[in-house]
Amino acid sequence: MTSTVSTAGTAGPAGTAGPAGATSSKSEQAYAAVKASILSGEYSPGYRLVLAKIAEELGFSVVPVREAIRRLEAENLVVFERNVGATVAGIDPTEYLYTMQTLGIVEGAATALSAPLISAADIARARAVNELMRECLANFDPVRFTSLNRDFHSVLFEHCPNPHILDLVHRGWNRLQALRSSTFSYVPGRARQSVEEHESLLRLLEAGAPADDVERAARAHRAATLDAYLAHRAPSP
Repeated sequence: MTSTVSTAGTAGPAGTAGPAGATSSKSEQAYAAVKASILSGEYSPGYRLVLAKIAEELGFSVVPVREAIRRLEAENLVVFERNVGATVAGIDPTEYLYTMQTLGIVEGAATALSAPLISAADIARARAVNELMRECLANFDPVRFTSLNRDFHSVLFEHCPNPHILDLVHRGWNRLQALRSSTFSYVPGRARQSVEEHESLLRLLEAGAPADDVERAARAHRAATLDAYLAHRAPSP
């Protein structure tokens, strides 16, 4: 299961040399494949990542897979445990709490600042995404619902003229993705409420509501999702 990376950055099957960019390209493919499996939940927290097995499934040598796993470790998606090896990192509830609280503040501000710049076409696009989310409710898929949820909110905050606030919003969403935590997986009933709250937000924007009202509604929407998660985690009396 051991393999050596050439000082020139090349490696081929069974240790043979290959084109200079071959290992790098395969490393990118391995990184994308393993990360996708982690984010989708196929590789759940604690899942042991056997490099040789992953390499065999991808048709690669172990070298690019090892490089991919190291990148995922740097992103806190993978941890190395003594006598176990690489495993998928667990979800930290405290980190989720802080991320959601922060995102509620900065996303609310970004949405309010975007409001005057959101066009009728933007609202129509967001409403179309929300309808796809509504369709998801029948045969609920929390991963797809969460992806559509990000698409919906992106329409509402993407016109934010303050690049620093917008950067904080993107960081918050990326952190949620790294946590691999979809509240809707735990409290699917919240999904239906979320769709209705989305429609209420769109109506506020259509009506040209004051920025304070838009920000308040956006923050309340995020807080309601967090509250649902916390209520689910609370121990029964």
